[in-house]
Amino acid sequence: MKKVIAIATLIIAGYASMNAQIYKSKKDEVKVSFFSSTPIEDISALNSSSTSFIAADSIKISLANTGFIFKSPLMQEHFNENYMESSKYPKSTFRGKINESPDLSKDGTYKVTCTGMMYMHGVEKLITVPGNITVNAGDVHLVANFKAKLDDYKIARPKMVMDKIAEEIDIKIDATYNAYKK
Repeated sequence: MKKVIAIATLIIAGYASMNAQIYKSKKDEVKVSFFSSTPIEDISALNSSSTSFIAADSIKISLANTGFIFKSPLMQEHFNENYMESSKYPKSTFRGKINESPDLSKDGTYKVTCTGMMYMHGVEKLITVPGNITVNAGDVHLVANFKAKLDDYKIARPKMVMDKIAEEIDIKIDATYNAYKK
């Protein structure tokens, strides 16, 4: 009898995880921004054309590097041509596992960390990102902040502008999701 119960439990657990609720970002509701601060200049940009999926145990975020909008068109051009080399590396992605087990079916705020692979500028790096997931009336909202070192992703800072671009960039993700219907 114990074996039957154990097998039934495994089958139910497997079925439940296969049918775990998946949440997809709403159109234009994933905002990825970055900020570089030096004594000489602050640089910031916002990408509102990202896409993302989240489930109870995993997350994926994908964005077109050319989607970052700067206050100056010249900054945007330099970012895409000289730093990100967007024609060669058009996308950046993060695929990770949520280390905690938030219940996305229940309202509340959950402190989480996600560990996974960040792909940027042709480099894949294992990172852990802290964040908060808030669930309210079926909507899921994620906010995460982390830092990325340009050297880790082989993004060069030319000597001419080295003092204007920080070695480490602050990155913020602000995303809203709702249940994904297949």
